Amino acid sequence: MSDSTTPMPGVAAGGKPSVRQTPKPGTAADAPPGSRTAAPRGKFTKRERNLTFAGLLVVFLLGALDQTIVSTAMPRIIEHLGGLNLYTWVTTAYLLASTVMVPIYGKLSDDFGRKPILIIGVVIFLAGSALSGLAGEFGDLPLLGGGMTQLIAFRALQGLGGAALFSSAFAIIADMIPAAERGKYQGLFGGVFGLAAVLGPLVGGFFTDLGDTHLLGMTVAGWRWVFYVNVPVGLIALFMIARVMPALPAAGKKGKLDLLGAVLIVTTFVPMLLALTWAGTTYPWGSPVILAMLGFTVLSLAAFVTVEARVSDPMLPLELFRIRVFTTANLASFVINVAFLGIVMFLPLFMQLVLGVSATNSGFTLLPLMSGMIVSSFVAGLVVTRTGKYKPLMITGSVILLVGVFLLTRIDLDTTLFSLGWRMVLVGIGLGPAQSQFTLAIQNAVPFSRMGVATSASQFFRQIGSVIGLAVFGTLLTLSVQREIPKYVPALPGVTQAFDLGSLSGLSGEAGAASLDAGAPGDAGGVMAAVHGAAAALSEKLAAVVAGDAAAAAEVAADETLPASLREFATRAPGLTPDERAAQAPQVAAGVEQYFGDLAAGLDHGIKQGFSESIKLLFIVSFAILLLGSAIIPFIPGLPLRKVAAIDATRMTE
Repeated sequence: MSDSTTPMPGVAAGGKPSVRQTPKPGTAADAPPGSRTAAPRGKFTKRERNLTFAGLLVVFLLGALDQTIVSTAMPRIIEHLGGLNLYTWVTTAYLLASTVMVPIYGKLSDDFGRKPILIIGVVIFLAGSALSGLAGEFGDLPLLGGGMTQLIAFRALQGLGGAALFSSAFAIIADMIPAAERGKYQGLFGGVFGLAAVLGPLVGGFFTDLGDTHLLGMTVAGWRWVFYVNVPVGLIALFMIARVMPALPAAGKKGKLDLLGAVLIVTTFVPMLLALTWAGTTYPWGSPVILAMLGFTVLSLAAFVTVEARVSDPMLPLELFRIRVFTTANLASFVINVAFLGIVMFLPLFMQLVLGVSATNSGFTLLPLMSGMIVSSFVAGLVVTRTGKYKPLMITGSVILLVGVFLLTRIDLDTTLFSLGWRMVLVGIGLGPAQSQFTLAIQNAVPFSRMGVATSASQFFRQIGSVIGLAVFGTLLTLSVQREIPKYVPALPGVTQAFDLGSLSGLSGEAGAASLDAGAPGDAGGVMAAVHGAAAALSEKLAAVVAGDAAAAAEVAADETLPASLREFATRAPGLTPDERAAQAPQVAAGVEQYFGDLAAGLDHGIKQGFSESIKLLFIVSFAILLLGSAIIPFIPGLPLRKVAAIDATRMTE
């Protein structure tokens, strides 16, 4: 079996099969990719495989659900715990902890075995889930403070465990199933991910709306079950893993733990992730805080590369980057995930603000995309298993994805839900192979002894791409909204023309539009509050004009944003008698009502038009980024798939 410094037997450093092979007789680890002589299964039985796979599916569902279920409950959590200014940290804390720990868990699983690392990860995740549900239950706590800061700390703990779920699951699949058969199994994981994307908001909404429940004499708020639900599901997975899953032998040589490398991973990517999260929202992109954090990231990255090149057993072996499949597939996956976030994160906003989909139905907005991705991921897995070739599917998927995103750039104000839906299905079909085949190609190309760290690196680069995409597209959308919407909305008397995503919150969906048309008072949304405030101020001024206030009459008459009939009345009002002004007051009031009715309609149409143009710009940028990612895919070597599973290779060498 390959050691930690030698490229995979049968594959040269560039990722192409070497011309001459001299495998050690009877050693499955040295069988080149595509070898038709499979090693015997040894002790790994069919029952072990099936039950272990079922446990991994539960683990995967656990991690995938957590990413979609919490956001639905956040408004109720804020209501109970307060701390609106800390809202984003509930997600950021989990993201930071889970992302930076992914490569560390991958290396540890290579050195100490998958099973103990996965069990540790599940236990930490469940502890974080239970504690998150208890956040604020006992008031302020020493060091942790109030309920919201407690929740943030416990979500970070949850992320520390969650990092082990995905990377360990994919690495274990690589251990027990040969690459030639792995595609159909990984397709099922894609299906679980899509299912979680749909079930998460529904389950989260159900528990949030459940209200208070009573258990063992205690009153439990409904939103707490969003976290508690992880516990029974996780315990089932934990039982299956602990009792059924065999103790997979460590794939690599257990060397001196690279603690400095682990620390440098944290010091490199935590500041980077924070900078990308805060840039354009909390701080401007060019602020000293953001620039300092990015500068520190660069210095820490340079130190990390230097350390990893010198230590005997690095946390992320740099020789993996000499394997062409590993480098090109990770680069393509990284680029595609940057663009992927530009589509997935902001399509629901378009559907709410432009097409009138209510926020309560937002959990269903991505169903067409996820359905296409689930089906294509599963079908791609079956095709790869049958043909033994993954590269044609990668190229085909990228072409379909490009066509789908190009069609998304053509949407406008008149696009229907059905028209948008079939475009989303097309995008999902293109994304399916991209989400599953990159991992398969990487696992097939790296040495068995590096399977865990290579798999986790693939997930790590994918998550980093997603974070960068979210930051870039979030900033781009904010700037575009500020530029585009003022072009299409009518002038608002006494209201600034500066728009941002927060100010549009009161106008999302049918409810927001209806409340604008009705002139509902007291709406807290930014634009809505401004419009109602302007209406109230104008009504007061006109009442003063009717009462004979000459200064108010002059102010109304000089306001060119008001209708001519209102300004004309204000001009004539000082010369009218009180009875004449009172007699004309109903007509003036009707004019005000008509004016604000027309203003509301124009404002609604203008916001939709401007936001539609902003979203189209995002899709155009996504298309350009996807072109770059798709251009990399043809350079990924299409190696024959291994016929030997990593665990069989390991047992043959014992």
